[in-house]
Amino acid sequence: MRVYTHPDCLAHDPGGGHPECAARLYSVTQALQAALPQLEWREAPQAERHQLERAHSRQLIQTILDTEILDSFQIDSDTLMSPGSKSAALHAAGAGIAAADAVMSGDISQVFCAVRPPGHHAERKTSMGFCLFNNIAVCAEHLIAEHSLKRIAIIDFDVHHGNGTADIFKEEPRVFYLSTHEAGIYPNTGTVDENIPNRLSNALLLPGSGSEDFRVIWQQKLLPELNAYQPEIILISAGFDAHRLDPLADLNLQAEDYFWLSQELAKISREYSKGRIISMLEGGYSLTALRECSVAHLRGLMA
Repeated sequence: MRVYTHPDCLAHDPGGGHPECAARLYSVTQALQAALPQLEWREAPQAERHQLERAHSRQLIQTILDTEILDSFQIDSDTLMSPGSKSAALHAAGAGIAAADAVMSGDISQVFCAVRPPGHHAERKTSMGFCLFNNIAVCAEHLIAEHSLKRIAIIDFDVHHGNGTADIFKEEPRVFYLSTHEAGIYPNTGTVDENIPNRLSNALLLPGSGSEDFRVIWQQKLLPELNAYQPEIILISAGFDAHRLDPLADLNLQAEDYFWLSQELAKISREYSKGRIISMLEGGYSLTALRECSVAHLRGLMA
């Protein structure tokens, strides 16, 4: 297992008291280094503009990369940039590019991208929800453009629906987006009415749902759909904010649930995808839960 990260990802500062803080990434990297000394660590490169343009409009890219920021720049009420945000966003997206090339070359089969800012809320034309570029979408578009893949599965177990990923790939037949998320919270998208076979599959969890509800919906609906799809690669939007300790949501998952699902995804990847998995850090705002769940997630993938 290889991990891509970069110190510049710590320099993105959306403001004092903001839940998406540098301590999140620091907690994840420190926990992984302590618990899993066998991991191979690499610095993430920066994504290039033409790679970003596959997933995003030129106007969005220009806003993120060309706006002069002396102190802070507000995109929406939740999404702010600091002078360090441009480099952080480029390295976060670049991690997925490097991971895609490494996995497709056969150099390694599993990669975790320990990066921030997160990405799955960023739509083709709009940055939002703490997210600047959609890192997992940039990765998937690179796999299509440079590696000619035709069956890419994106698994998203963040507590919030990845509206940006769904927006970017809703008309892309080579990508299947499967998501569990809490009903009735930000961004209030991802209903079952939006589902399209082998394109979009949303499964909502009611507030207060815990391990049993989560595992049942994956066992009975989403994992069978993923198996039937026979993906050439599995990408994961790994948000850990469905954990019971998270302050921004109301689900009650445990670290063991992330271990279980990660192990199941690894089994499917070995069956159809030559073991190829790329996982990218998304949400999660309890530092305790982030430490526990990131370790459990990687242990499950490697089990």
